[in-house]
Amino acid sequence: MSIRRTVATAAAAALLAALTIAAPAQASNRATPGDFTGYGFDQCLAPTQKAMDTWLHHSPFWAVGIYITGDSRGCRNQPNLTPTWISTQLANGWRLLPITLGPQAGCSPHFPRYGNDPVISRRVGDGTYPRARAQAVAEADKAVTEALRLGIVAGSTLWYDIEAFDITKVRCRESVLWFLSAWTERLHQRGYVSGVYSSAGSGIKALDDARVNRPGTFTLPDRIWLARWDGIANTSSSFIREDGWRPGGRVKQYLGGHLETWGGVTINIDSNWLDLGRGSSPRPKSRLCGTKVDFAVYRKVGPANARPAQTKALKCLLKRQGFYQGKVNDRYTDNLRRAIRAFRAAHPGKVAATFNRRNWVQLHARGGQPVLKVGSTGPAVRRVQRAMNAAGGPKLAITGAFDRATETAVKEYQRKVGVTASGVISLDRWQVLTEGRR
Repeated sequence: MSIRRTVATAAAAALLAALTIAAPAQASNRATPGDFTGYGFDQCLAPTQKAMDTWLHHSPFWAVGIYITGDSRGCRNQPNLTPTWISTQLANGWRLLPITLGPQAGCSPHFPRYGNDPVISRRVGDGTYPRARAQAVAEADKAVTEALRLGIVAGSTLWYDIEAFDITKVRCRESVLWFLSAWTERLHQRGYVSGVYSSAGSGIKALDDARVNRPGTFTLPDRIWLARWDGIANTSSSFIREDGWRPGGRVKQYLGGHLETWGGVTINIDSNWLDLGRGSSPRPKSRLCGTKVDFAVYRKVGPANARPAQTKALKCLLKRQGFYQGKVNDRYTDNLRRAIRAFRAAHPGKVAATFNRRNWVQLHARGGQPVLKVGSTGPAVRRVQRAMNAAGGPKLAITGAFDRATETAVKEYQRKVGVTASGVISLDRWQVLTEGRR
């Protein structure tokens, strides 16, 4: 780190000393986006609550970019964006990506957008572009103030949007780099994580080149959000190296503005793939009742089909559901016969003493029924993965993490049983599982 960069101007130092962090609107909100791997979308205008609720239950997305500050943003007015909107989305499981679009590169042909929105100063000064850095400090403070007002708590990532510019123009590029360096430093001082969005071939490439060729010159953002509209839902681009901001430091906007309709609600969005923090990683396996309950294939269990391992698993699961009373062992017993008949009597289908594949699907569907999609983790995901194996689709590893393999299996299952293949398990899709369709 250069000595010049660590020496703040007197005015900036006074500003830093004078600013304090106010209490957030909702101190109980979690930091966002947290650990997540999955799909996200962004739209300039924050959607209505009705639209968010509909997309929660029908779309594959579980992260949303929202513009909270910046004089150069296309949506200066955000009528839907309130503390209640923020807390509601977080409570519903959405991951939020709060964006600032303030001063832009001085060589961009598209800014200033309104005539009264400033661009990043290209005055070199002492070589560290002090005016650009002061602008960044001011933008970071405005972003934090608005984040706190909305209830976006410390520990969350705040993203700065630098639209595409010509990185071959030295003073333009350098002013942007010093601006983003100061943005990151100020966010760290205020307790937030720094993110930068830009075109993979301009702002992100400039950051990556600085990371490799001039290490220690700039304070780099903690996370990058690269725009590369190649239609591939990953976080890679030929414009930057693969080792930077990994693991868990990348978002990629892989598809630009287009219309998508989910649950009858249409929104014009950009599509993104997120891989942040520890990601939506598999959770450690648990052995319910001290026995194995995860199988690639769930087979019939009955008087003539007493498969020991699956008989023991069935006793365990039926006992947890209150149908079976007795020892959890690998023998087909009268107690198990009664439990199977009681279970089948409580579900669609004929009552019999044999537990078939349809019944396995029904059994795994019992319990809490949260919305599940790519990025979900936990016991409910395990139950869905077991149900997919029981239904006879592509064989899944029972990990407890709803990954793209799980999404593919769910879509195939939904097509097979005649419902919209969204890859999402919401209330109506849980009902299909509860009915044991396969």
